[in-house]
Amino acid sequence: MRQIKVLVVEDSLVFRELLVANLNKDPAIQVVATATDPYEARDKIIRFKPDVMTLDIELPKMSGLEFLRKLMPQYPMPVIVLSALSEKVFDAMQAGAVDFVAKPVATNQKELEAFLVNELPVKIKVASTAKISRIKQSAHVVENKSAKKDNKDVIIAIGASTGGTEAIASVVKEFPADVPGTVIVQHMPAGFTEMYAKRLDNQCKCRVKEAENGDVVEQGLVLLAPGGDRQMSLVKVGGNYQVSLKKAPKVNGHCPSVDVLFDSVAKNVGRNAIGIILTGMGGDGAKGLKAMRDAGAKTIGQDEASCVVYGMPKVAYDIGAVQYQEKLGDIAKKTYSLLNQM
Repeated sequence: MRQIKVLVVEDSLVFRELLVANLNKDPAIQVVATATDPYEARDKIIRFKPDVMTLDIELPKMSGLEFLRKLMPQYPMPVIVLSALSEKVFDAMQAGAVDFVAKPVATNQKELEAFLVNELPVKIKVASTAKISRIKQSAHVVENKSAKKDNKDVIIAIGASTGGTEAIASVVKEFPADVPGTVIVQHMPAGFTEMYAKRLDNQCKCRVKEAENGDVVEQGLVLLAPGGDRQMSLVKVGGNYQVSLKKAPKVNGHCPSVDVLFDSVAKNVGRNAIGIILTGMGGDGAKGLKAMRDAGAKTIGQDEASCVVYGMPKVAYDIGAVQYQEKLGDIAKKTYSLLNQM
């Protein structure tokens, strides 16, 4: 088996040595070089031709973000950003990074071990399969800016993972101010989901917020599941749909899980829903999307060409969960085309 060649860019000697020692314990990974700043990293890229680079956001001489912006046009490669809780990670994703990992607190041994043994190695393996040369597709403006009728009882449910922050933004930015109530699960660490929701809220015509237990799902509002240890589902209370957030085990290795959300939409909304599955590794959301389709909902899957990782949409397509397969730039338009048929 060919090992994944990794370049670690990290200015802290202690943390860098910790990363190298632990990554090299994984038989699928080989750290071929390290660098302490972007200039050294550039030379190591040319010399060692790594498959994946881990990149600290805060670096001497040039920030990791600036380096990423200059790097991607010249040396397109999968990059995983390592960062403390900061909105800069979303700028990095926009600049071409495949994924990000929250830096663990050095004093929290359990958190550090989970990061070194599980989280980062898995992210590296996923990143090594990512399509970096994907074409940036301009989105099609949603025609008529709203559906032909009042869709206050319709729910849009979206699920994504690797590459999903940019994919979700691409879709939601095209939604009009009176979009039907929308619920989203994007695999992301706690803390980052609140930042991401606020970022989207500033960029979109509709309102976007991190979901809180009991939030009413209503027209013009997009609710993003918080990262952490709670699963998000949809429930009907009286004449309204609400989100329920409860502490629960991981499903498909994730909390929140797309399957949990989609299953609840299938059960409680049925044919008055549209399910959308976007880029991501694994199969989370596929069975839930199939349940939605079986309940009469309309379902959309992102196509292979526009996915960073064609995992979740592929599994969903293969089991018959996807009714319409669309490139990323066409998904918002397709959603409103379907709404006008409901």
